[in-house]
Amino acid sequence: MIKAIFLIQAEDKKGLLASTVDFFYSKGFNILHCQQHTDSYERRFFMRIELDASDMKTTRKALEDEFRALADDLGLDWSLHWSDYRMRVAILVSKTSHCLYDLISRQLEGELQCEIPLIISNHPDMEKVANQFRIPYYYFPVGDDKAKQEGKIRDLLKRFDIDLVVLARYMQILSPEFTDEWKGKIINIHHAFLPAFQGANPYLRAYNRGVKMIGATAHYASEDLDQGPIIEQDVVRVNHELTPTGLKEVGKDCERRVLASAVKAHLEHRIIIYSNKTIVFSVER
Repeated sequence: MIKAIFLIQAEDKKGLLASTVDFFYSKGFNILHCQQHTDSYERRFFMRIELDASDMKTTRKALEDEFRALADDLGLDWSLHWSDYRMRVAILVSKTSHCLYDLISRQLEGELQCEIPLIISNHPDMEKVANQFRIPYYYFPVGDDKAKQEGKIRDLLKRFDIDLVVLARYMQILSPEFTDEWKGKIINIHHAFLPAFQGANPYLRAYNRGVKMIGATAHYASEDLDQGPIIEQDVVRVNHELTPTGLKEVGKDCERRVLASAVKAHLEHRIIIYSNKTIVFSVER
């Protein structure tokens, strides 16, 4: 089945849901799934609607043009996505492999519906992982010219027609120019100790403070470090019996799950960004 997926947001007002649903009914579409949310505090309306487009009576461009006329009339911000297109994902990684292995395995098993045409790193360490799965690996050390190194990455992303960049523990700060160019298309993962334990070896410092929870946060990257719209978070309770190594292992498992969940939501077009936060619609059962 081919599906057309609309993500819609607008200033809340009467009739938005009815007008939108009536439009698709008038075009002969079967609505497979419809979710909406109204933020009463922001007075903002959000909607995700999924249509059966298998026997569509018009062209994709015609549907887009006709809906644009309705959207202009109602003041809708919207985007249209097609289920038969597999996004092309670039994974950026440094020296740790847990998130990299997890993303590749989920993609191979069909949980993440995407293509992974390349892996990029600022270290050579993860080339062995790329070779195992026959994924091209590009090693660009930072050196003294970080802007030049980042320029090579940006050129690769364009050459490979990348749709989404996943920072799978890529331990470099991206420039504002990079994050602005790829706004809403870069997903990052980090431990949830921030801002308390910044920098190197946070798990040792967390151990020394006797933390009772380990967590992870996945978010869209922005110009402000680790301050972009949050997509997914999770925590695991821990106790005094765990060593710093034990805490780190718990944290790695949490990072894997949270990052995969965030990437999956993006690939399934279940996220709407508004201001500096996200509306993440639930998984379809």
